[in-house]
Amino acid sequence: MPQASPPMYARVPLTELSSADLDTTELISVDLESSTSQGSLSATSTLSEGYGTGAHGMYARSPRGVAAAEGGRGERHGEERHEGRRHGDHHLELFESDRLVDAVGVKRMGGGYYSPKSPHESDSLQVHRDQDTVPSPGKLGTLTGVYIPCVQNILGIIFYIRLSWIVGIAGVSGSLMVVAVTCASTFITALSLSAVVTNGAMKGGGPYYLIGRALGPEVGVSIGLCFFFGNAIGGSLYILGAVETLLDAMPQMALFPPTSVTLQTALNASEAVINGTIAAAPTAAATVLSVSRHDMQAYGIIITVLLCLIVFGGVHLVDRVGSLFIIPAVLAVISVFIGIALSPDAESPAGLTGLSISTLVSNWLPDYQTTNANGIPDPNGSFYWGFNQLLGLFYPGVTGIMAGSNRSEALRDTQRSIPKGTLAAIVSMTGLYVGSIFLFGAVGVRDLLVTDRLLTATIAWPVPAVVQVGIVLSTLGAALQNLMGAPRLLAAIANDSVLPVLNAFKADSDKEPHLATFFTLVLCCSFVLIGDVDYVSPVITMFFLLCYCGVNLSCALLDLVDAPSWRPRWRWHHWLVSLAGALLCLTIMYLISWFFTVVCLTLAVLIYIYVSMVGKAGDWGDGVKSAYMQLALRSLHFLGVSQVHPKNWYPIPLILCKPWGLLPPDAPCHPRLGDFAKCMRKKGRGMSIFATVLEGEYSALASPAHQASRVLLAYIDSRQCEGVAEVMVASSVKRGVGIALQSMGLAGLKPNIVCFRYPESWLQQEMSHIPDTFVSLINDSNTASKACVIVKGLDEWPAEGCKQYGTIDLYWIVRDGGIMLLLSQLLRSRPTFEACKIQVFCIAEDDIAAETLQLDVAQFLHDLRMQADVVVVTMRAWEDVVGDEDGPEAELARQGAMEAFTRARKNIARMIDIESPSPHSTAVTTNGPETSGRIEKQRSAKQELPARGGNGKGVDEGQVNKFLYTTIKLNSIIKRYSKMAALVLVSLPPPPIHHPPYCYMEYMDRLVDGVPRLLMVRGYRRDVVTIFT
Repeated sequence: MPQASPPMYARVPLTELSSADLDTTELISVDLESSTSQGSLSATSTLSEGYGTGAHGMYARSPRGVAAAEGGRGERHGEERHEGRRHGDHHLELFESDRLVDAVGVKRMGGGYYSPKSPHESDSLQVHRDQDTVPSPGKLGTLTGVYIPCVQNILGIIFYIRLSWIVGIAGVSGSLMVVAVTCASTFITALSLSAVVTNGAMKGGGPYYLIGRALGPEVGVSIGLCFFFGNAIGGSLYILGAVETLLDAMPQMALFPPTSVTLQTALNASEAVINGTIAAAPTAAATVLSVSRHDMQAYGIIITVLLCLIVFGGVHLVDRVGSLFIIPAVLAVISVFIGIALSPDAESPAGLTGLSISTLVSNWLPDYQTTNANGIPDPNGSFYWGFNQLLGLFYPGVTGIMAGSNRSEALRDTQRSIPKGTLAAIVSMTGLYVGSIFLFGAVGVRDLLVTDRLLTATIAWPVPAVVQVGIVLSTLGAALQNLMGAPRLLAAIANDSVLPVLNAFKADSDKEPHLATFFTLVLCCSFVLIGDVDYVSPVITMFFLLCYCGVNLSCALLDLVDAPSWRPRWRWHHWLVSLAGALLCLTIMYLISWFFTVVCLTLAVLIYIYVSMVGKAGDWGDGVKSAYMQLALRSLHFLGVSQVHPKNWYPIPLILCKPWGLLPPDAPCHPRLGDFAKCMRKKGRGMSIFATVLEGEYSALASPAHQASRVLLAYIDSRQCEGVAEVMVASSVKRGVGIALQSMGLAGLKPNIVCFRYPESWLQQEMSHIPDTFVSLINDSNTASKACVIVKGLDEWPAEGCKQYGTIDLYWIVRDGGIMLLLSQLLRSRPTFEACKIQVFCIAEDDIAAETLQLDVAQFLHDLRMQADVVVVTMRAWEDVVGDEDGPEAELARQGAMEAFTRARKNIARMIDIESPSPHSTAVTTNGPETSGRIEKQRSAKQELPARGGNGKGVDEGQVNKFLYTTIKLNSIIKRYSKMAALVLVSLPPPPIHHPPYCYMEYMDRLVDGVPRLLMVRGYRRDVVTIFT
């Protein structure tokens, strides 16, 4: 008998599959990996009754293909395979070279989604299966993963041993108010939690993960650590409650003698209502025994260690044990309700009236009073219990709503389980509390409620042991949930690598955080040593309320910003409701204890500051940055393109880092450039834009430009300049700066000052391209209506903290809108120049005009609220020295001026020879590659240069001599009057029309010669200062 041939798979285009075919196919898994360095991809699939893949595309095993395969290996089947290969194998060929589109877009058809692992990890793509389509094995559902843990935490010690006592103190009305306030805060928090949870995939960490991704890592870590403390300390609360109940039920287990309190008047004034008749209450003194605090401490430590051993066994062991703990708790509640319905009986204590309207009315109003340390009413007691104090005592009874989100990494579907399970637990437990308040208020007189703190066991049916066992197991189950959630929360915070001090607590998601569990054990034991439930309760209440406030603020911020990524599946939310919930949580904190509120908020603020200082948080895409983005967009829209009023003018400098190519290639910019940039801000307010131009083609230099931007940004951060880095790729520096001047900035936040270093050594290094670039930068800045500041002596610029003394001299020659005056004030506001005195030098034509000019300028500075001395220098001041006077000083000045003039003329003649287009001219030396078009443009311009020894084609040689004379004269005045100046500011003259760039460079060299530290400032066509208020 011939052997059956293996089934054949026909390659069928996906677009040709019918709906019936699609119903019978199933995509199992798709994995995508890079196959070559060029980015080509190969797709591999594991098939089971479904899709497959070939060498070039996807195919499916459809009924049509199977029928063809079973028909034999004939020509028809071969044609079908050929047809399938021709049409179906190349459908995705267009996208094969794009790894991002293929991974995120194409593979989405296979049920995968893109999920980055962590903000601090690599940007490599990972394709996961959708949680809705492929349930994870071993994960927990809504009932066991959320509802039962929440009920175990909520239905804890407060319900069994404190609720009846609270009804006795606050009355039915006051107790209902306490439940209404507390449950309202948790219900609103659950709504906010549901909205944030359903907005995307959620990792481990519970509320920390939500708050951190909404309010930023600093706020997330600070509130997350506080919530960790609340969970760890909350375990001690439940453990102390279990020990108190156990020792009350079995006093023979006590290791230390109990505390006794004798009541003389507690029952004297009471009247009991039995079967509708009033009977006299006992008047004898009564002795109340309380559990020793040392017993609470000893047994509490033992139970804490045993519970932590269970936690070490893993989350599944905790779930098994927790499920066993919840059954006795439910039976205990049922036993209490049956006992209330059947009371009173022959063995009922005095004051147990059974359900009675008269008793309910008598217990309706509150009776706030003082008690002793054991909660027994005592007129001389040291503890007063009012509404605020009872609010703090009861609140831990509703703080279990985060039990499900704390184990988010163990849930099968967080977006479905957390909202449903949490809200169901809150609604059911709120109904239980409200019903119990009415039942407790109607079953016994007030004195019985306030003296029997274990009334639930007293009235239980059939025996008190049912409730006592239920209390112990229920509270231990709640403690187990806290001790299981707290270490995972700490491990989640550590896994984000925000705080290096927490790195020891890191743990993989599939492993147990043993070290974090041990730390939780130590923290819980430290609070167990307090030995009193009433003392521990207000402390954990503050931590939980702070966490709930953070969840509500997260939802309010995300809803208010309404970013495109905010698309929660949970629709029942509004930012006003969430904001009201946050305010309610803060109000409850203040009502409970303003002191503990301040302590808790202070702790959160200190953690926030610590994280901000030493933390290594990345960009989490949090709502705070989204809010900044919205605020920036609205501010830009509000500012528009209108000019800023002089009162609101801020310098936004565009700092050109390497315009001349004089720095080493690996240097992002001059080391002192950052110090200079900080001097242009007032008290740190402002922003600088550091720009660098790479010469070449963008397609070839895109990656180096990105790397250069990162290096430049690192330099900015190291200098604390509060600026941004921009790296542009252009064919030349001039073209790149021109692009930056036109396009950089938005609306009213465009740079308004162009700053760059003066090329002092250009002539020595024979870099003939620098003059052309220098003139182009000044002219382009003027064309773009931007001021210009050129720094000379940047090597000598003082470092941050290096205090300068002397004067800041301003040679105010032309009207510049007041920018030179404003810069001097900004410089003086820095600690480096705050000890310097400002002097304003003005140029007058003669002595008669000097006095009037001095008075006018002094009055103007007074109106501008600027402190400065005014010095007027006449034009004859220099001529008196170098022309008419005799003596060694005048002779030295005349000799220096003539040498400077001669040297300038020689330099100009030398540049004419270099730039001349003669056959004997040397090649132009440049710092980088020069295009043929650029060289040709330079040579075409050289035909208009002045010839040596005579007049040029377009420039009058006498005018060149006049400009040289002016700059030399002004330089002599600066060196004469500003010998002791820490810094000199002088008006920058515009480049003369038709003068070659090297002539203008020579003018500037004569102007700055011999001045160690100088700023040349050129304003633009608007005022930046005003005399009006």
